[in-house]
Amino acid sequence: MNNQKLIIYDFPELFKVFDELKDYLNFEIISTTKEEFSKNQLNIISSYLVVSKNEIPNIKNQFIFNEYPITITKLIENININFLKQKFSEQSEIHIGDYKINMNSKEIKFKTKKVKLTEKEVNIIIFLSTSRTPITINELQSKVWGHHIQLETHTVETHIYRLRKKILEVFNDNDFILSHKNGYQIIK
Repeated sequence: MNNQKLIIYDFPELFKVFDELKDYLNFEIISTTKEEFSKNQLNIISSYLVVSKNEIPNIKNQFIFNEYPITITKLIENININFLKQKFSEQSEIHIGDYKINMNSKEIKFKTKKVKLTEKEVNIIIFLSTSRTPITINELQSKVWGHHIQLETHTVETHIYRLRKKILEVFNDNDFILSHKNGYQIIK
């Protein structure tokens, strides 16, 4: 069974229908009433969708079921689409320390400020952030640019310089990418 959970909020009729179909669904169903529902419990569930008749304030990942009549096939399709959208959204955002990189928009964000990045800049940041030790210029050339021979070029240094400049200008962070004698590093 999938780890996705469909939380049916104050809608016992819908729960009864899904309960009969549970063996054919690719998500777990949970029924809750207004009295039982706790917004805090959502923090411990990794992948969920709340289905209700009306919008619940301050809850993300909601599907408002208010289109009648609807076939059960169409309803399940809509629920699955919402789960897919949620999964896509979660996978498109990478956290690096206090920063967030949105892979779709190619932006790095810190609090309310954001900077547009190039594809190569995103790749540099992600690659540097995955290592606990400094990454050499040759390794960056090989892994990020795909050059497998040592080239006499300053491409890596130029990209790092421009990336640091963007980060400094918008976020006033001079320590996002650190220089070491043997390479570059991002410490989270």
